Amino acid sequence: MPRLFHPLLHILANATHRDLAAQIQYLKAENQILRSRLPNRVQVTPAERARLVKLGKKVGGMIKELITIVTPRTFARWVSGNTGQGKSMASKRKPGRPRTPEEIREIVLRIAEETGWGYTRILGELKKLGIHKISRNTVRNILLAAGYNPDSPRGEGTWDEFLKIHAKTLWACDLLSRKVWTLGGRVDYYLLFFINLETRRVIMSPATPHPDAEWVAQQARNFTMAVEDMGLEATDLIHDCDTKFTKHFDSLLKAGGVRTHRKGPAQPNMNAYAERFVQTIQQECLDHFVILGEKHLNHIIGEYLVHYHEERPHQAVGNAPLVGVPLGKGEVVCRERLGGLLKHYYRKAA
Repeated sequence: MPRLFHPLLHILANATHRDLAAQIQYLKAENQILRSRLPNRVQVTPAERARLVKLGKKVGGMIKELITIVTPRTFARWVSGNTGQGKSMASKRKPGRPRTPEEIREIVLRIAEETGWGYTRILGELKKLGIHKISRNTVRNILLAAGYNPDSPRGEGTWDEFLKIHAKTLWACDLLSRKVWTLGGRVDYYLLFFINLETRRVIMSPATPHPDAEWVAQQARNFTMAVEDMGLEATDLIHDCDTKFTKHFDSLLKAGGVRTHRKGPAQPNMNAYAERFVQTIQQECLDHFVILGEKHLNHIIGEYLVHYHEERPHQAVGNAPLVGVPLGKGEVVCRERLGGLLKHYYRKAA
C-alpha cells in the first residue's frame, strides 16, 4: 500500500490545477469500477471512520462529489459525532430493546418471592401499581432469569350461548362445606354463596352447621336484597340438584323476579363459575387453616371476601380488582390479611 500512494502523492504535489482535475476524474472512475466489484455496503472500523472524517473535513463541501463509500448524509453524521441511532459515537449501548428498569424488576421479583404467583397474576398487580409499559412476556422473562417458574394454573370451562348472553344478570350458587373444630369435636359447617357471571361479585351467607330448608329459604331472601343493595341485577340463577334447594327456595326467588335453572347431575361445567370459586377460595385461603369454631370461620371468610373484591386482580375483568380503588403515586407497600396469607400491593397516596 505505501508503494502505491507515495508516487501518487509526489505526482499530485507537482501537478498543475488542470492536471489535478484530470487525475481526480481518473481516480473517481477507477474507484467506481473497484466499488462495483465489492458488496453494496462496505463496513469500516471506528479507526477507519475517524481517518475518513479527518481527511474529509479538509475537503469541505466538495466531499459530496467525492465520497462513495457511504452517502453524504451518513458522512455528515460521522462528522457531527452521531451514528444515526440518536446516540453518540462514543456510546456503547447494545442493540435491541432497552433493559427493563431495575425498579420494576425488583418489584416483580419481590412479588414472586413473597407470593409464588405466576406471571399473569403478577402482571395484574403491576397494573394496580400504575406500571403499564410492561408485557406478560417481559414479566415471564424476568422470572425465568431469576430462576422462578413463571407458569400459573388456569381454570377451564366450556359455556353455551345462554351463559354468554345473560352473563350480566345471570348468577350461580352452590354450597361450600368446611370441617370446623368445636368443643363437641369436628363439625361440618356450610355456607351458601352466589356469584355473578359477568362481574364475578360474590354474596356469601354466614356459616351454619344446619343448612335446613328454612335456612336456605332465608338465604334466598337475603340474596335478592343484597343484589339490590349492590346496584346489580338478577334475572336468572343456576344451581345443582342438591336436595337443600327446595321448591320453596325456587318460589321465593321467582317472587323476586329471578328464574332458577337446575343443572343435571355430574355436569360440573354447567355451573363452572361456582365450581371455580370454590376451588379458588379453598386453594388461596381455607386450605391453609385449622378452623376453630363458627366465629373463626366467618372471620376468615369475611377477610377473604374483602381481599377478593377490593384487592385481588381478576383475569376475567382485565386483571383489575372487582371494586375500583384509587391509585396512589407514592411508595409501593404491601398490605397483609390473615397473618400474611393474603397480600395486596399498592402505592401510598402522595
